[in-house]
Amino acid sequence: MANVDLQILGTGEFVPSRRVSSIEFDQRWSMPAGWTFEQTGVESRAFAGDNEDVVFMAVQAAQEALTDAGLLATDIDAIVAVGSVPAQAIPCTAAFIHRALGLSATGVAAFDINATCLGFIVALDVISASIAIGRFRHVLIVASEIASAGLDWNNTATAGLFGDGAGAVVIGAARRKNSDLLATHLQTFSEGVEYCQVQSGGTKINPHTELEKFIRGTYFEMKGRHTYRLASKVLPEFLDTLMTRAGVLISEIDIWIPHQASGLAIQHLQRQLGLPPNKFAKTLATHGNQISASLPVALHRSCRHGLIKRGDLVVLIGTGAGLSVGGAVLRY
Repeated sequence: MANVDLQILGTGEFVPSRRVSSIEFDQRWSMPAGWTFEQTGVESRAFAGDNEDVVFMAVQAAQEALTDAGLLATDIDAIVAVGSVPAQAIPCTAAFIHRALGLSATGVAAFDINATCLGFIVALDVISASIAIGRFRHVLIVASEIASAGLDWNNTATAGLFGDGAGAVVIGAARRKNSDLLATHLQTFSEGVEYCQVQSGGTKINPHTELEKFIRGTYFEMKGRHTYRLASKVLPEFLDTLMTRAGVLISEIDIWIPHQASGLAIQHLQRQLGLPPNKFAKTLATHGNQISASLPVALHRSCRHGLIKRGDLVVLIGTGAGLSVGGAVLRY
């Protein structure tokens, strides 16, 4: 999808109540103070409390985004939930968010898009077409993740990297000139399908007949080096295509908003582009890798802290399980 008159109308975030320092992981693993931060780039992250489930967090972020957009929940034409792990298998998480926002009897559309870490970019790509043809006017995209629910606390490669939280964005037809979705680009390289995975939760492993295997499969698995190598291999050509579709140069981009995959991944992108650190939005140190919530949260915080102003060229980019690569170029 390219050249759609589309605008980010509002953004929101929810930060869970429980703050966990990386020093706690150092102590858990009997490592020197600072070891976890050095390995992950995460100083601290928030974990969901007992009453902060996926739907609750999504609704808090959604309400802030709606307020920021100057809209009520009843002004929304559709709700898209993009979390990688749903509240439950059936129905979709978006339906629960729909009810919690007071929309039970409205008939407003609600559905999920699962593209793991790239959910927000995929939703932009899909929903922009509906906005372009007038099918939707205002759409709420919300990502809510409880990564901590699937972490193996003895795995030093993953447990200290992730954080919980939610981010929400309201998009719609542009209210001002020169607010556009200039281009999107999505690719999947399924040779990496097993590099990042949670095997349980679907029909692959039957808990009624393979309970022990099912329980083991509820933990997140990641082959970090394999993921990094494949992503590094495909990124240069991917970036060339994205920039060509958008009709802009890398040097013209005002700010890059990468998925907060890891400190190493962000550093690699920075080196690849040859740009200074102040060109990149970063939430990893204080939020960890929030899976699908990373991109909307980083966008929200960039807007709140004045890193983005109307008319700026913004790139959202990242990788996700699959292995998938995605990007979007916006004139904010």
